[in-house]
Amino acid sequence: MLTGKQKRFLRSKAHSLQPIFQVGKGGVNDNMIKQIGEALEVRELIKISILQNCEEDRDTVASELSKGARAELVQIIGNTIVLYKESRENKQINLPS
Repeated sequence: MLTGKQKRFLRSKAHSLQPIFQVGKGGVNDNMIKQIGEALEVRELIKISILQNCEEDRDTVASELSKGARAELVQIIGNTIVLYKESRENKQINLPS
C-alpha cells in the first residue's frame, strides 16, 4: 500500500504525463489489462482516460484496472485515472519513505 506522502509524490510526477490508454464504450477487457500491465512494467506510472461513451462509472473502471494489472490506484481526477506499479526490470521512480 502507498502512503499519503508517496501518493502526493506520484501525483506530482503524473501531472505532466499524457494519458496513454482510453477506456471507451467497450469498457475494460482482458487485452486492455494485459497492455496496461506491460506499459506499467516499462513506465511504472501511467494515466488512463475514460471517454464519455464508457458505460461503467469511473470508480468501477479504476478498480477493475488496478486489480487486473495488480497496480496501485494513485488517484482519479475527472475522467483520468493514475496507476502506479513498481517495475521489476526498469525501476525509475524512487518513492519517499
